Amino acid sequence: MSAPISRNSPSPGSPSDDTASSSEAVGENITQFDGAEALLRAWGRGLTPDPWLTVSEWSDTHRWLSSRASAEPGRYRTERTPYMRAIMDALSPGDPTQRIVFMKAAQVGATEAGNNWIGFVIHHAPGPMLAVQPTVELAKRNSRQRIDPLIEESPALKERVRPARARDSGNTQLSKDFPGGVLVMTGANSAVGLRSMPARYVFLDEVDAYPPSADEEGDPVGLAEARSLTFAHRRKVFLVSTPTIRGVSRIEREYETSDQRRFFVPCPHCGAMQWLRFERLRWEKGKPETAAYHCDACDEPIEEHHKPAMLAAGEWRATAEARDARTVGFHLSALYSPPGWKSWADIARDKETAAGSDEAERVFRNTVLGETWIETGDAPDWQRIAERREDWPAATIPAGGLFLTAGADVQKDRIEVDVWAWGRGLESWLVDHVVIEGGPAHPESWEALTDLLGRNWRHAGGAELGLARLAIDTGYETAAVYGWSRQVGFAQVAPVKGVEGFTRTSPVTGPTYVDATVAGKRLRRGARLWTVATSTFKAETCRFLRQDRPTREEQAAGALCPPGTIHLPDWADGEWLKQLAAEQLVTVRTKRGFARLEWQKLRERNEALDTRVYARAAAWIAGSDRWPEARWADLEAQLGVAKQDGPEAGPGTPVHVERRTSPRRRTVRSSYMR
Repeated sequence: MSAPISRNSPSPGSPSDDTASSSEAVGENITQFDGAEALLRAWGRGLTPDPWLTVSEWSDTHRWLSSRASAEPGRYRTERTPYMRAIMDALSPGDPTQRIVFMKAAQVGATEAGNNWIGFVIHHAPGPMLAVQPTVELAKRNSRQRIDPLIEESPALKERVRPARARDSGNTQLSKDFPGGVLVMTGANSAVGLRSMPARYVFLDEVDAYPPSADEEGDPVGLAEARSLTFAHRRKVFLVSTPTIRGVSRIEREYETSDQRRFFVPCPHCGAMQWLRFERLRWEKGKPETAAYHCDACDEPIEEHHKPAMLAAGEWRATAEARDARTVGFHLSALYSPPGWKSWADIARDKETAAGSDEAERVFRNTVLGETWIETGDAPDWQRIAERREDWPAATIPAGGLFLTAGADVQKDRIEVDVWAWGRGLESWLVDHVVIEGGPAHPESWEALTDLLGRNWRHAGGAELGLARLAIDTGYETAAVYGWSRQVGFAQVAPVKGVEGFTRTSPVTGPTYVDATVAGKRLRRGARLWTVATSTFKAETCRFLRQDRPTREEQAAGALCPPGTIHLPDWADGEWLKQLAAEQLVTVRTKRGFARLEWQKLRERNEALDTRVYARAAAWIAGSDRWPEARWADLEAQLGVAKQDGPEAGPGTPVHVERRTSPRRRTVRSSYMR
């Protein structure tokens, strides 16, 4: 009989304790070896540099588009806009180019290319970077709508920029810290932001919308570029913009110093390489859907479906010799927009819609063709203006006028005031011309101007209207103007300062608070000052004076005048008309040889033009350029005016104005306007 088996005895066939211990030790050694090998591999990966990529290669590898910021969310594909590859790669550190200029139309992918560069810098080539928008407010908006999604949707960037909610993250609305660098965003209107730090990389977006001077400290582009000079040949500066007006466009000036590259594409029929010109786009009148591009060489029509293959086979070619060897320039129109963005039929439709309107033609040329608009700036001869005068009594408002503004020009011995009525589409009528004798040194003059604020003018419908806004020039006797404006209140009075330059996006800025002197005492921030781009409103006035309009007979039959029509009464005499046409826009050359536009007087007196500009600025301040249709309809209802099928008003909200009631004082009419 065999002995019983103990619970503590090893089972038959089972390993002994020594054997088990040996196996466990071997397993532990293997585990330790694997862990050490993994550490060695990780260490080795840390020592291995990232693969060298260009900006376009980085974008295709790491960039993801967010649905918050893109109409085509998902992985970024350079093949969608193949013309952007060379532009992005010129921004890569391996390319010797220091300055890249891109003059372009809208809807060609330039903004995303600039964001790709920002992502590349954060991930692949860290360093201090400055990104400049036209204003600080736009910089904040761009940070929320573009930069934050750029970082959040791309894992390679998200791990390098800490969340904004983390303590000491360095991630704020206008600053993004990352290992080895920082992205600072600011506006071209902030001199402090432009000189905040040295920057190896400078991204200047929409430079044609920059103000002429940043806080009166100089050209914003020059201030921003100066931040990169310490980095010598390692710097990169990217200037991007849709152009504006010939002679004042910054991006056009920079492009002209470059080698002026154009994107050449092959004809699908004959293979001839050519860059796309709008003149070669043809369609049947009234049928933009028939638009086709005709080859320069064989004149065969090229249909829209050929465009992807043409773009893929395209290449950039220089068309000029660069005046600055450090700069390369690229120009692109919307004719190159990929399918699904802007078709040739869309471009033909835009052209037909713009026909007959200088303003619409300018927008088409700037945003679709990516070219500058040539501003003539010549007012018609005063005698031609005189022939168009109409018949209505002085100090009365014709039926189309819906609200009043005035412009006041302060002279040494008088204050001249013109009162204008405004209707839909910025159609306007001269209602009154008043000259207050005595000048700013006489208290009686200011009393008479105060009286004008409380005066009413009779409308053709029987109602009476007062001034919604009076804009007064601060160029002469500034302290006296500020003192009077503060006394009567800024709800109805807007002190203005004219500056040179064209600013179509926001021709009036402010108000800014300035010091004022009242009763001999200086009041800090005691007045509000509006800044007016006078060139913009002078050009608009000349354009409105030149445009065609229906004859008197056609108007009597119901024909409507075009938007912006300026109506002048027959009591406006020759002297006043000469003053209205007293300036012309001329092209002058700077010391560096660049062209710029400048308004020059044809005669000494130009008060009628100045007061027109101030009254127009007052209408802008009152909100007329941004009022919704409901506001215009409400004004017509108040005055008992039937709506005509005229131009609609723009979006916005009206500004409520409190009317003053003051004692009636005597005003003196101009002797030559009776």
